[in-house]
Amino acid sequence: MTEKRFHKRSIFLVLYILFALLPIYWMINMSFKTNEEILSSFSFFPQHLTWANYARIFTDESWYSGYINSLIYVAINTVISLAVALPAAYAFSRYSFLGDKHVFFWLLTNRMTPPAVFLLPFFQLYSTVGLMDTHLGVALAHLLFNVPLAVWILEGFMSGIPREIDETAYIDGYSFPRFFATIFLPLIKAGVGVAAFFCFMFSWVELLLARTLTSVNAKPIVATMTRTVSASGMDWATLAAAGVLTIVPGAIVIWFVRHYIAKGFAMGRV
Repeated sequence: MTEKRFHKRSIFLVLYILFALLPIYWMINMSFKTNEEILSSFSFFPQHLTWANYARIFTDESWYSGYINSLIYVAINTVISLAVALPAAYAFSRYSFLGDKHVFFWLLTNRMTPPAVFLLPFFQLYSTVGLMDTHLGVALAHLLFNVPLAVWILEGFMSGIPREIDETAYIDGYSFPRFFATIFLPLIKAGVGVAAFFCFMFSWVELLLARTLTSVNAKPIVATMTRTVSASGMDWATLAAAGVLTIVPGAIVIWFVRHYIAKGFAMGRV
């Protein structure tokens, strides 16, 4: 009986993995075809394999600049999010103060709010202060969603560290910055990795704010991919190649923090 259940679960898992990977494979398959082949035939493999779609992305500034812009504001956002979330999470995990639970809940409600709600305020504010079409502007806008998530994740990891470690360090003469950087931070490096991953992924794939708050100088790749329609129609082949390249940074980040993410799931904070 047990073997039968295990067999059924294995079949279900294999089918699920195939179903999940099919869109990715089909996008890779399309990226090596021409538009004519994509529209004229249905095939699981390219009949006339071509690298022209990738060559266009790496040689056309309107395409590769989108990746550069995205990486710039995503990096800025991730660094600032962690810099703000680390002390905030420490305060929530170590101290009790008036309204602490309400403030914590308010932070999480910001993360649950759709980006469209903040679109008009950001647009008017940025137009006034000159942050439109800048990398810093998009990074700051994404803080509204990434900081609450990072605080929530880090607070869970910090609460798992005994308070006695803090007290012992103070007795030994450690200042708070020294204690936090040399003792406490290494203990929660898994949490920092998980928080950095989710901040990176949200900022990398977010479209509405990034598209609205940029036009030329800081236009991200997600915005470029939505503007591939020309007089001749949709450029499916180039769009597929761009999609494949868009997956690569996220896959690289997942590879480096995969153990931390697993630990986060085990702690119930992811």
